[in-house]
Amino acid sequence: MSAMMRPSTELSIRRYLDAPQVRPTALRIVLGTQLRRLRKERDISREDAGKAIRGSHAKITRLERGQVSCKERDLSDLLTLYKVLDEAERADYFELARQANTSGWWHQYNDVLEDWFELHIGLEEAASLIRTYEVQFLPGLLQTQEYARAVSRLGYPSASEDRLDRLVELRMKRQELLTRPDAPKVWAVVDEAAVRRPFGGREGMRAQLEHLLKVAELPNVTLQVAPFSVGANAAAGAPITILRFSEPDLPDKVYLEQLTGAIYLDKQDAVDQYTLIMDRLCAEADPPEETDAFLKKLLQQLV
Repeated sequence: MSAMMRPSTELSIRRYLDAPQVRPTALRIVLGTQLRRLRKERDISREDAGKAIRGSHAKITRLERGQVSCKERDLSDLLTLYKVLDEAERADYFELARQANTSGWWHQYNDVLEDWFELHIGLEEAASLIRTYEVQFLPGLLQTQEYARAVSRLGYPSASEDRLDRLVELRMKRQELLTRPDAPKVWAVVDEAAVRRPFGGREGMRAQLEHLLKVAELPNVTLQVAPFSVGANAAAGAPITILRFSEPDLPDKVYLEQLTGAIYLDKQDAVDQYTLIMDRLCAEADPPEETDAFLKKLLQQLV
C-alpha cells in the first residue's frame, strides 16, 4: 500500500473505534470492507488469502461481506499477508474486530432465530434507510402481535405455542428501532393483496389496519399501497428490501428473503438494478398521502 493511501485507512478505522453508536453488524461489515481493500491493494486473490487462514475463497468472501465474524488468529494472518505490520495499526484492527464480535440483543433469541435471518436483523439495526416492498405479507416491522403470530404459524406449522411466542416476541423487539432516538427512515410499499389478506381473522385484521394507520403517522415511516389497478408491477411479485447506511464504508445491501433462506447482494450493479425496481414501485403505487384514506376504506369494509 502506498504512503498516500495508508493514512486514509487508519483514519477510517479510528473513526469507527471512536464512534460507540455504530452497531456490531455495521462494524463487522466495515472490517470486511477494509480487509477487501487491503487484499486488492496487495493484488492477492481470494484463493491465496483463504489458504493463509486455512480456509477457502468462500470463507474470505463471507468475511469481506461481513456475513461472519473474524477470529483473532485469522485476522492476524491476513494482516501479515497484507503487509500491515505496524503494531498500533494492527491493534486498531483487532479492537475493531472485538467490537464487531459483540453480541447483539437478538442473540437472546438464538433458540428460534434462523442463521440466515440473523444478519438481516443486524443490518436493520445499523441502517439509516430501509426501503421494502411486500406482496404477500405486511412488513415485519409493521405487524401487530396477532398478525405476526398468524404469519409465524403459517411459516412454522408444526411449531409449539412456546416457539410461536418467542418468534412473535422477536418480531416485536425488532420494531423498537422505529421509535428509538436515531430511528432509521422506513419506506414501505405493500401490494393491495397484503392489506386485504385477513391473517389473524377479521378482528385481527381490523387491529392490523388500525396499527398501520398509527405507524404511518411516525415522521420516519412512509407507507404506500400498490393497488390492483396498477397491474403487473416492476418486481414481478418478489419481496425486496434495500438497506442504506450512513457510514461511508458500508455499501447498500439488497435482502431477498426466500422460504428457507435469504440472499444478500451488495455488488453495485445488482444494487442499482433493485434500486431502479424500488423507484418504479414507489412511482406506480398510490402516493403516500392517499394511504390513510385507502386503509380507512378497508376498515369500513370490515365492520
